[in-house]
Amino acid sequence: MIKLNFTWVAERFRRFAVHECRGSSPLYEQLSLHIARDEKLLYLASHARSGQPIPNLLFGAVHDLLLKGYEHGLREFYGSIVKEPRAPEAAFPYFRDFCLRYWEDIKNILVHRLVQTNEVRRCAYLYPVFCCIYEQVKKPLSLIEIGTSAGLQLAWDQYRYDYGWGCPYGNLDSDVLIASNIRGDQRPLLLPESPPVAERIGIDLHVIDLKKEDDRRWMKALIWPEHKDRRQLFEKAARCLEQTPIRLIEGDGVELLSDLVAQVPSDTVVCIFHTHVANQMSDEAKRGLLEQLREIGRQRDLFHVYNNMWDRKLHLDGMIDGREYRQIVAETDGHGRWFRWEMNISNWG
Repeated sequence: MIKLNFTWVAERFRRFAVHECRGSSPLYEQLSLHIARDEKLLYLASHARSGQPIPNLLFGAVHDLLLKGYEHGLREFYGSIVKEPRAPEAAFPYFRDFCLRYWEDIKNILVHRLVQTNEVRRCAYLYPVFCCIYEQVKKPLSLIEIGTSAGLQLAWDQYRYDYGWGCPYGNLDSDVLIASNIRGDQRPLLLPESPPVAERIGIDLHVIDLKKEDDRRWMKALIWPEHKDRRQLFEKAARCLEQTPIRLIEGDGVELLSDLVAQVPSDTVVCIFHTHVANQMSDEAKRGLLEQLREIGRQRDLFHVYNNMWDRKLHLDGMIDGREYRQIVAETDGHGRWFRWEMNISNWG
């Protein structure tokens, strides 16, 4: 049984190397391929909570300790720590030694921490979705985010967007500039200025408080070492969030959803969304969420924006006047660097 579990964990690291890291993080690609063949490190990684993305969690745990100041030669391979990191091909012996030396500290993080959304650039593909919703209903949006982490995506309307067309969108005065490429020939609807937002509610099993040093460092630890632009964007968005009123609630998003929707003003439209969170939910929890949404949708209009639930595409489901609509919105990059728009809003209604 243990061997079977190791085989499964090893496959997670191999897939992570090829499908997530290649072309984006040479360090994590190299480390993942080596970890997939190392029984001791696979055993360490297997301490992650059920449903968690194991490679992300292990790498986040190690990165967190390095950012905290743990001294080790492994630091020399991290672009988040040194200006000129060493070649990633030589990193694994250092990584393995670090994990064996600080086994209990890493294990403690794997057991108690969660991989939580911290990628602000995903707002680049949320912006046109919320523009489409607003054009459809002409009402202010009440946002409820499941798996909100620190709530950075709840402030999507406070950011400025550049899609490479020489024209900015969103909050044109914002210091937070999110750049993303739109691939393909189909262009989404993009309103020059952000649609109005009436309410911002975030739910998470463990809410991240950016005022706490450990929580803020954990968010940065989940950003891959080579991604300097992501770290800079995170810091700017975190400062913007300090000026944005939001409600962060700790608990199970599926269980709390109906009560929260009941608190939303009736003259607004409910927008429930989550990005790269549903893959951590059980099939039973996913089905429970969809059933709750159908029940709520019988009482009032709502929209559900999500990805990584059944596939990797971005989806928009709606309940309008008691009728259910579903659309595939886009193919998206995991870090929001690009997306390919697929939705035709004229098919609604």
